[in-house]
Amino acid sequence: MVVKTFRGQLADGGQDRLSLHTNDGKTGYRIVKFQCIPGAPAAGNTESITKIYRDIQTTIDALVNFSDNTILAVNYYTDGATSDRTGRQSIIFDNEIFNQDVYITHSEITTNEPINYYLELEVIPLALDEATVATLKDMRANVIRLG
Repeated sequence: MVVKTFRGQLADGGQDRLSLHTNDGKTGYRIVKFQCIPGAPAAGNTESITKIYRDIQTTIDALVNFSDNTILAVNYYTDGATSDRTGRQSIIFDNEIFNQDVYITHSEITTNEPINYYLELEVIPLALDEATVATLKDMRANVIRLG
């Protein structure tokens, strides 16, 4: 299995674009790992929501809605200065294959601190028909969301 990794830091209310598109769309990706950690773990109370979407987000918030067909993953991270609140993550991601750019957003509920993220994507070669289906799914998700 070939894996492509991304890592970065997002400010509260921040958004990163991960460039994945190709000219022919014959490279697909599937999320295999999505982890987050604050810049200063256990320094204070933290509640962060980091999400991965198929399209750019105009509103970045801490709401989670799995009926939104553009959401691919969510990481809920809680941490605190006391031992009973040390670094817990709830990570949920879709097993779906995509071949277009994705967007990572971050919303910090308690302190407005940034979050670090680490993402592993399985690289999947796609046949022409699979590439077409993946591209159409991305386009359809955007049309439904905008419509």
